[in-house]
Parts: sequence; structure tokens; C-alpha cells
Amino acid sequence: MGLSEAPGQRDTQALLSTTQTMELRRRDYHVERPLLNQEQLEELGNRGSATGTWQWRNWFRCSRARAYALLLQYLPVLTWLPQYPVREWLLGDLLSGLSVAIMQLPQGLAYALLAGLPPVFGLYSSFYPVFIYFLFGTSRHISVGTFAVMSVMVGSVTESLAPDEDFLQASNSTVDVAARDARRVQLASALSVLVGLFQVGLGLVHFGFVVTYLSEPLVRGYTTAASVQVFISQLKYVFGLHLSSRSGPLSLIYTALEVCWNLPKTVVNTLVTAVVAGLVLVLVKLLNNKLQKHLPVPLPGELLTLIGATGISYGIGLNEVDVVGRIPAGLVPPVAPSPQLFARLVGNAFAIAVVGFAIAISLGKIFALRHGYRVDSNQELVALGLSNFIGGIFQCFPVSCSMSRSLVQESTGGNTQVAGAISSLFILIIILKLGELFQDLPKAVLAAVIIVNLKGMLMQFTDLCSLWKTNRVDLLIWLVTFVATILLNLDLGLAVAIAFSMLLVVVRIQLPHYSVLGQMPDTDVYRDVAEYSEAREVPGVKIFRSSTTMFFANAELYGDALKQRCGVDVDRLISQKKKLLRRQELKLKRLQKDNKLVKKAVISKGASISINVNTGITNIESNDVEGSNVKQVSAENELEDIAAGDQEDAKAPAMSSLKALGLPQPDFHSLILDLGTLSFVDTVCLKSLKNIFRDFREIEVEVYMAACHSPVVSQLEAGHFFDASITKQHLFASVHDAVIFALQHPRSGPVSPALVTKL
Repeated sequence: MGLSEAPGQRDTQALLSTTQTMELRRRDYHVERPLLNQEQLEELGNRGSATGTWQWRNWFRCSRARAYALLLQYLPVLTWLPQYPVREWLLGDLLSGLSVAIMQLPQGLAYALLAGLPPVFGLYSSFYPVFIYFLFGTSRHISVGTFAVMSVMVGSVTESLAPDEDFLQASNSTVDVAARDARRVQLASALSVLVGLFQVGLGLVHFGFVVTYLSEPLVRGYTTAASVQVFISQLKYVFGLHLSSRSGPLSLIYTALEVCWNLPKTVVNTLVTAVVAGLVLVLVKLLNNKLQKHLPVPLPGELLTLIGATGISYGIGLNEVDVVGRIPAGLVPPVAPSPQLFARLVGNAFAIAVVGFAIAISLGKIFALRHGYRVDSNQELVALGLSNFIGGIFQCFPVSCSMSRSLVQESTGGNTQVAGAISSLFILIIILKLGELFQDLPKAVLAAVIIVNLKGMLMQFTDLCSLWKTNRVDLLIWLVTFVATILLNLDLGLAVAIAFSMLLVVVRIQLPHYSVLGQMPDTDVYRDVAEYSEAREVPGVKIFRSSTTMFFANAELYGDALKQRCGVDVDRLISQKKKLLRRQELKLKRLQKDNKLVKKAVISKGASISINVNTGITNIESNDVEGSNVKQVSAENELEDIAAGDQEDAKAPAMSSLKALGLPQPDFHSLILDLGTLSFVDTVCLKSLKNIFRDFREIEVEVYMAACHSPVVSQLEAGHFFDASITKQHLFASVHDAVIFALQHPRSGPVSPALVTKL
């Protein structure tokens, strides 16, 4: 194969039209090689069976090198921390860690309220998991900690299993807040432990690929619906309303309606506080975007808003405005979770584990691609799992990573998870010494922080326009995920979304694009004749292709589409042929029966003549003897004619053909199956292929296969597909090889040599 182009031709080709240039290059393009079927290809390439690697044998080997490799694999900090360039990266990581900690403080307090827990537990969840991820994580830039979607999923669990109605005091019908919060903290910590166990277990068995079943439209539709749930859940803090706790299907709709019904009871001071705080946050974010190139670090708008709101609330005392309340200083001791709660939390825990990992790994891969390093999805599962497991023991709720904090960590100079460790240390200082200063912080301000930070996820509604233009199937996945999550709540919505996405995959596989291929002019390229007007079918040859693999779910559809696209009613033609052959066989049997009767009659007639001759008078005249001999000879000739007729009738079925039977013949003598899209073979596929060979050979069409990949050939061999009637000589390296062979060896007779030469 070569492309020859003389240097002097370049100037000439610059003056030629595009068509003339293509024609010149086509004339200079030569391919010379023999036709290759599978047997010849294996002999030429010296194909052998692939050496199987028994991975499980390595799992049980014990050596110092293997132990060290496992230590580095599951504790990645030992790999990069000894090589950490202090002079180049420490200052950037320090500024980045401080910036992230400033964001972690208000978000931790706010997202704890979103999870239905006291605000201090948001600070705990911003410390323990972050430091654990520093030791075990592989992404350098994601910021692990509290996240709105995870918090609202936790809140749906705590509010459904520990509603306010279960803690009403009999004396004055008020809610026992301390008992309720203690119960919800117990549920959230047990949930975090269970989420961690799921993630660590899936990571150890290398189940990180599970996130591939969560497509991007599904994740974006789900997070958009979750942001709507977050927004509606914060309206009670914005308007200062006291609403009943709801959970389960349609709970979001009922909550939104209840907010509307209670709008006349709005606390004006609370509403004004939330609106002012929200406007300040928006203005600071706009200012940061405008001065991004001139500021070394973004202005800490959230922290400044919290400090200002706390000072105003403490100084002048905002009437009728709910505040955070007591924030105890210091860390809490570890508490073992109650195993009795696991049975009630297992479904929600698995959903939270999958969603949290999907968000973290998607962000991690974005930053890894941007900065040129690799993120190990299985180790990420282990790192997140240990963060949640250990965090749950210290009464944290499940966490993931935040997009806004991750972007800040990257943009402010963060290079490694040292920035995460520094941010966790700052949070530790706040927990130990400064947390109690925010006791007078209005909850409305935290609600404003949450709502303003939802901007990025709410902007995902613009996906509707882009998906409408690019891929409407993905748009359908987005819409179904969004609607199901809004109506059925987060856990059931995720299950419905995954089931619907898998159903669409099955439907796509079962309804692929089938095509009959034709040859592009003067090339060895074959394309769909329905799409390419210049593609021409090769006379006497049908080339059929499916856009997806053939297996048990679509094998029958493949066979039906093949027979339909070939333009021949194969089943009807076979049925007519069998009927005519059956009639011929019955006729033959009747003839054979009649011949046997005639034969018996002739034999008996010859016997009587023989008796008369032998028992006749000894002095019979010579002319009488000659007459009896003539009769005997004619009888023997008649027997020979009957035997010859029997032999010809016996050969008749074997010599029968469509033309001899008066049936229409297909306008092609060879069928080529382009199996380039075949990725695996199951037993149903093997049977379907054998049936195709059998049926088309019944109507005098030879079948060939082309472009099979090596693993598929191995599976065909393992399934005993090749036998005396179907050999590897029916399988070719390319469609073009199969076409030329089919033209050189047609079943219906020789083909014009000019046609073969042209191809």
C-alpha cells in the first residue's frame, strides 16, 4: 500500500480542481495483496491463543515488594508527599486552603440545616472527612466536604425517620428539639457509616465502573431536580415559616403548596434579612468575577456576610428571627452506630453512596484531564468510603465534593490535597475556639447562602435547549430523571432514572440501523445504498450490516431485517420448495409402488413361460422353442427398464432446484454478512447465524461473513460454530475480500471476468 506523489506534481495540483486532485491521487493509490479468508489470515499472522492472565493468583502472593506496592496503592499520600516541591507549591496550597476554609465555614453551617441537623455537625463534616481524603484520595483538586445534593438526600432520610410529630411534648404540644436533634444525629451518623461501607466495599472489588451507568444527562437532570428540592426546602427559613415535615412521593409538591398557603404568616424581619444577605452575596460574586484577574484570592463574601449578620443580630437583636443557637466548642468523642438502624437505611445509603461517588469522580476526572494526571476510580471509592465511614463514627453526615469549592481550590493556586489538609486544620481551629461566636447567626442568612450557591446547578436548565438541538434521546433521559426526582423524591427518583436509562439502552440495541451496502465508485469502501446515492450494489452479491452487535435480545430481529432487506421472501420460498418436493416425493412413491406391481407381474409371467418350456413335449418343433426364448428375453428387458426407471426416480430429488421446480430465483447468488460491529457471541447468536446459512442455502444463495474481530472468532470457535458445512473459508478479513471471492466462485455459474477485474 502506498501513496506516490512526485515533488513536481505539487505545484500542478495546486492549480487543479478538488475533483481532479482526488482523481489524480486515486490513480496513484495502489493495493496489491491476495484475498484473505480466516484460515489464510491466521496462517499469515501466525495466530495463536491469547495467554490468559490469572489475576487471582497474584492476590494470594505475599512478598515485601507486593506489600509495599499495596501500601502505595491504598495510601497514595506516601507516593506524592515525599516528592512534594515545598518552594514551588506550598504558598499556593496555603492560600488555596485558607480560601476553601473560608467557604467551608458558612457552607458547613448551612448544609447542616439542610440535612436537618444542628449547624455544628456541618463543621464536623468539614473537618474529619477532608483530612481522611487527604491521606487516601487520588485527585489533587477536588474539595471534599458538605454538598447541597448530599445534604438534601440526608435531610429527606432524617426528616422521614425522625419527624417533628414523633417528638411532641404532651404538656404544651411543642417539639422536643433536643431529643429530635439527638435522634437525627444518630440516624445521620449511622447513614454515613453505611454509605462508607458500601463505597469501600465497591472500591475493593474494583466496582468503580458502576458510575458509567450514570450518564451525564442523568446526573445533570438529577442534580437539577435536587437543587429545586434544596431551594424549596429553604423557603421556610427565608419567610420564617414553621412547616410540617414531609417525606415520600409528592412531598416536594405538598411542601411547595404549604409554603404558598402560609405566605400571609411571613415574618417580615426574617424575609428582609434573607433578601439583604442574598443581595450582598450576589454583588460580591459579581465583583469577584469582574476583578478576577486583579485579585490574588476571591473576596470571602460568604464569610463577611456571616460576620456582619452575626454582629447585627447580636448588637441590635433581630426580633422574631430564628438564630442558629448554641454551638458547643470542642470535638465530640467517637460513637459506634446502632446496627439496628442499618436495615432501615440500606436503600438510601446505597443511593447516596452512588450519587456521591458519581459527583466526585466526574469532577475529579475533569480536573485530572485539565492538569495532566490520572484519577483511580476504584481508589476514589475507597477514599470517599473511608471519609464517610470514619466521619460517621465521629457523628458526621455523608459528604462528597463541592463544585464551587473545587473551582476555588484550583483557581487560587491549589496544586495538591495539602490545600485540603490546611482547610481542615482551619476548620478545626474554628470548632475549638471560634464556633461559639456564631450562635446569634440568623438561619435566614444561611438559607440565603444555600440559595445563592444553587446558581450553578439551576443554570443546568439551559441543557434543555442544547439537548433539543443535539440529542433528543438524552433530552428524554434528562426530563424523565428530573420529573421522577421531583415527584418521587431523591431515592426513588434515582432508581427510576437508572431503570429508564437502561431501558433506553436495551431499546436502542433492539432497534439498530440495518443497511444493505454498496460499493463506492472505484474504491474498496462499502456504504449504505440508502444514504449514499453513488454507492452501487455489486451485481449478484448482497452485503448486509447491522449497527450493533447481535445477541439474544435482537437476534430474531436481525434475521427478519436481513430477509426483508434482501427483497426475497425467504420463508415463503422455502415453504413452496418443500411443498413441491413433498409432492414429487409422493409421486415418486406412487411410481415405485406401480413399478413393483409391474415387476411382480413380469416376474410371474416369465416363470410361467419357463415352466411351459421345460415341461413341454420333447419332440417339440424348433420354431416353438425359438418363440418361447424370444418371450423370455423381452421379459428380461422389461425388468431392466423398470430398474433403470427406479434409479432415475431416486436421483430426481437430489437434482431438484428452484428453476427445475418452477420457482422464482433470487437476483443474487451470494450473501455477505458484515460482522464488524459484533462485539461478543452468545448461544442465540450462534444458532441465528447457522439458521441464516441453512435458509439461504435452501434458496441456492451462498453465505459469507466478513470483518470479524479476533475475540469474536475465538468465541465462534469455542461455540463449535465451524464444521464441515461452515468453515473458516467462509469468513474473510474484509468485505471487499468476500465480494471478490463470491464473484469468483458463484453458485449459479461463472461471472464476467471484467466485473471481477473492475472491483
